Amino acid sequence: MHSLLAIQPIDNWWHWGRWIFFAAAVFLAIGLFVLVVHRRVLYMQLGSPALFTRFRRKTGSKSSFSGQVLGHRRLLNDVRSGIMHLVYFYGFIVLQFGAADLIWKGLNDGIPLPLPYYPWFSLSQEITVTLVFTAVLYGAFRRYGERLPRLKRGWKPSLVMWFIGSLMLTILFTLSFERLAGTELQGNGLAKGAPSVHIVEAVYAPVSASLAALLEGAGIRPGSAAADAGQEVFWWLHLLVLLSFLVYVPQSKHFHLLTAPVNLWFRRSTPPGRLVPLDLEDEEAESFGAGKVEDFTQKQLLDLYACVECGRCTNVCPASSTGKLLSPMHLIVKLRDHLTEKGAAITSKSPWLPAGLWQSKANGGYAHVMGAVLPAWESEAEGRTSIEPTMTAQAGAWSVREGVKPEEVQLIGEVITEEELWACTSCRNCEEQCPVGNEHVDKIIDMRRYLVLMEGKMPSDGQRALQNIERQSNPWGLPRAERAAWISDCETRTGIRVKTMQELKKSGEKADILLWAGSMGAYDMRSRRVLYDVVRLLDQAGVSFATLGLEEKSSGDTARRIGNELLFQELCRENIGTLSKYGVTHMVTPCPHTYNTFKNEYPDFGLSPDIVVEHHTELLARLLENGSLLPVHTVDERVTVHDSCYLGRYNDTYEAPRNLLRAIPGVSIEEMERSRSNGMCCGAGGGLMWMEEHSGTRVNLARVAQALEVKPSVISSACPYCLTMMEDGLKALSEGEKVIARDVAELLAESVFGE
Repeated sequence: MHSLLAIQPIDNWWHWGRWIFFAAAVFLAIGLFVLVVHRRVLYMQLGSPALFTRFRRKTGSKSSFSGQVLGHRRLLNDVRSGIMHLVYFYGFIVLQFGAADLIWKGLNDGIPLPLPYYPWFSLSQEITVTLVFTAVLYGAFRRYGERLPRLKRGWKPSLVMWFIGSLMLTILFTLSFERLAGTELQGNGLAKGAPSVHIVEAVYAPVSASLAALLEGAGIRPGSAAADAGQEVFWWLHLLVLLSFLVYVPQSKHFHLLTAPVNLWFRRSTPPGRLVPLDLEDEEAESFGAGKVEDFTQKQLLDLYACVECGRCTNVCPASSTGKLLSPMHLIVKLRDHLTEKGAAITSKSPWLPAGLWQSKANGGYAHVMGAVLPAWESEAEGRTSIEPTMTAQAGAWSVREGVKPEEVQLIGEVITEEELWACTSCRNCEEQCPVGNEHVDKIIDMRRYLVLMEGKMPSDGQRALQNIERQSNPWGLPRAERAAWISDCETRTGIRVKTMQELKKSGEKADILLWAGSMGAYDMRSRRVLYDVVRLLDQAGVSFATLGLEEKSSGDTARRIGNELLFQELCRENIGTLSKYGVTHMVTPCPHTYNTFKNEYPDFGLSPDIVVEHHTELLARLLENGSLLPVHTVDERVTVHDSCYLGRYNDTYEAPRNLLRAIPGVSIEEMERSRSNGMCCGAGGGLMWMEEHSGTRVNLARVAQALEVKPSVISSACPYCLTMMEDGLKALSEGEKVIARDVAELLAESVFGE
């Protein structure tokens, strides 16, 4: 009796001591978690204010948001990774209930939470733990076994796998030792002689029961002190790992658990890729574009902390795939590192807690900067694609430099190099594949804007193109007076006289549709042939149309993507004035870049949203549908479709070109492995049509090589830039000698008119 009384106070003390230690650990962890999150919010607030409500999707927001967050729509583009992440996502949701039950039992001498159908609840937990642990092993295999090029390797990317794996193992070992610490279950579900300990039948705990049997076989006797100690140790280990993970999450890429849903909810409601106008008349503006990380908006800075470093963006980037230095993932990660370091310096708030575990180079200051960059590919290879050289170059160049103050690090040059900025084709495939809604292209354009408008820096060939546009309204610098020369040439070749809007106005007539030729259609001889076929088809369909002739100017897309917002806005206002003068209500163009600019960006500067802007494939598809055009002649061709980025990813128009091809007798369509929303860029977007590539494989060679894999006789496109790049690629590749590049309008015209 005396010994029993002595034991009871000790047990009572440990019971309340466990509660005290538990409460202290939880409050400390939550406090650190809140502090870390708050400090990163402070860093994001350094950016220019963004009206988040402006970005929220106005239509389809709920379905889009739920599809991304709950349905993992983008993640499932890679089915294996998507399923793995679905297991993590829903597994952790399910396991929160099990964690609460496990902790409650540990604090209350084995008494479980009063949950209905407890044995089935226990079974669901064990199945979920097993699935999540399997997903951890598979994730490790993908990273270190398959060695996917897009995934980083090292201790930091592996740390989360150790955290999650440890959480799952500590759950199983806690449950296993709990079985051994109690007595065998009787038929009523409660341990005989120990009514406070609830142990479910082995059939409802197959994993922990099996593990308990192994432990018993190893010498841990049921009801022994070793079993009690094991249960206590693993219960505390589980709690400490769980709380440590909680503190670690906002200090790592796993901050996306909190920021990604917010980022997806506040995605802008404007069309994809639509650039935000600069107020060039703002007299209080100190600079234009992004020359410092604080020049980005708070929404853009939120992007940085939403990144999960999955590498999907880099994996599809045409620059990364062909050996250029640009990697969209590293772009975001470097900006995030720089923001964190600079934010900590400005606010005097350490980003790492506990600070002593992380900040080992505090004395004298330190910052990440870009060092010497190793060359990617020494020589150009025909159609070679691999992101490994870019990944290696970025990993080797981005490093910590001691004795450097983060606030003195130059955003452009020391964080993001000019080489990276000028390698972007603005294709937006990085954004299309990003599962957390990051927008990379607008950040690149903002930095280009700063270089061009504030420092006057750009590649010499890009500068020449802009000067030519400014002087002659075309990138070649050909005489402005020759812009309407195609009209007479078209009449000579087709017998059709395309009237100008000015001529019609003088005679009191008015055309239903304005045909915008664009600089390529007006000046480039190859693109003229496409324009002439469009003219023939519109004439055949009885469409009333006219053109602007000499009054037409560059749309300004090239100037804007290169970063010269001033030139773009001048051209924009002049073109809007011309359209208003003639009361244009409907226009069509064969150039997706012009199409996107007029449709999505000109309305910001006063173009009436009531004006219908169509791409020629959309208009021709409607004319086919209503019977105005009849493709009756057989065109025996095996055609693969190259999707224009500015028609597809920017405007979600993938079917119109294919509908034209399907209507042509004899044409068979062979889709490339990368097509539609994952189609690879031709390399001409973002102003790069007028700039030379100086490293790695030429993007158009890589794209043509992909097209040749399906053994087509024709590579079709619906963009004059793409057509030029495909033809140049075919000329450069020996396998392309018997393949030709043609616009879909040319193939349709051949079927309608019987060439």
